[in-house]
Amino acid sequence: MKRGKVNITTLGCSKNLVDSEMLLSQLDLNGFKVVHDSEDDDANIVILNTCGFIMDAKEESINSILSHVEDRKKGKLDKLLVMGCLSARYKEDLQKEIPEVDKYYGKFDFKEVIKDLNADFFEQKMYHRVRTTPTHFSYLKISEGCNRHCSFCAIPQFTGIHKSRNIESLVEETKNLVEGGTKELLVIAQDLSYYGIDMYGESKLAELIDQLADVDGLEWIRLHYAYPSKFPMDLLKVIRERKNVATYLDLPLQHISDPMLGRMRRKITKQETIDLIKKIREEVPGIALRTTFLVGHPGETDEDFEELKAFVKEQKFDRMGVFAYSDEDDTYAFKMYTDDVPEDVKQARAAELMEIQQRISEELNTKKIGQVLNVLVDREEADYFVGRSEYDSPEVDGEVLVEKNDSIKIGNFYQVNITDSTEFDLIGHLA
Repeated sequence: MKRGKVNITTLGCSKNLVDSEMLLSQLDLNGFKVVHDSEDDDANIVILNTCGFIMDAKEESINSILSHVEDRKKGKLDKLLVMGCLSARYKEDLQKEIPEVDKYYGKFDFKEVIKDLNADFFEQKMYHRVRTTPTHFSYLKISEGCNRHCSFCAIPQFTGIHKSRNIESLVEETKNLVEGGTKELLVIAQDLSYYGIDMYGESKLAELIDQLADVDGLEWIRLHYAYPSKFPMDLLKVIRERKNVATYLDLPLQHISDPMLGRMRRKITKQETIDLIKKIREEVPGIALRTTFLVGHPGETDEDFEELKAFVKEQKFDRMGVFAYSDEDDTYAFKMYTDDVPEDVKQARAAELMEIQQRISEELNTKKIGQVLNVLVDREEADYFVGRSEYDSPEVDGEVLVEKNDSIKIGNFYQVNITDSTEFDLIGHLA
């Protein structure tokens, strides 16, 4: 096959994005012209990196496959390849239902993809990446898989058990990213809290973050998806004492009532959760906590939901997301429970919880008026430069709208005086 142009489209989470960046690098090293999520239709090879997490994500992935199948039928493509979570989970079904795809792969079959494109896999450059994010921030995936087996989650089915990467390789990759312009590192995993246990016999998350903080030129390190059960408490000292570790933590809680935590198999109680949050806030004053909740899980009663609402009002999380439960094949909940919460009730509960959070967010943002925040500028729009504070992660959190100023450059940090706010965003000008 000729060394043509490859367009990789990533669907789903930032962990998938890292996989796509690694594959783009391997193809680039082999002489392919590579693009990511390109809307141009001049690529002769398309690789879809799919998501299989929840129903909406699966539908998006399938629709994307079908759309590109039409291009394949019209002769616009030489190859259409599908990989990622959906492909790993439903490979046989997809082969039967959409046979026009040239080949389906699992989530980690990078070498097989490269081989099928008559190219070489450069083992020594396995973690090199073609960056798809803005130059100034990058994701660092420190492990694969998950050992927790929550009732509602299918992810362990296609990622397998938890597998940590060693500290040395992660520090080396971070140095390479910083040399390429990275100022903010978003440390991600399905379960940060478990990092190192499989490899070193104990949690090594605190040690890893401490070593990453030593990398010259790295100005922010941000942590996503720390499991609350058996949370590594020694991490809090690192967040508090290392200036370039953001006072920000993504801690998905999913629920708070003991009956629901039990049915979800979260291995933590309500009181243990409350104690953990209190400890985190005591140890790291001013920390921004982001969390996620799941409503409509089988067995969730009105009383459970009222308890969750009261908890959200009391704790006043800085950032929050809400998902409505959907039955996922072969999960514990799918096999053991009846999906007994009506869909309209699920959606109503999700909307009500987000309305509560909107009011909390508006209240917290109002208190920031008059403060001066350190802001990393991500992009320029018609009326503002758009950036983020230490308390905001890209894509999922609020933003800071900064009045136009000729001295502002994208990818740089600026001190911004906050003059106004909305429910989720802040407004200001250079201090």
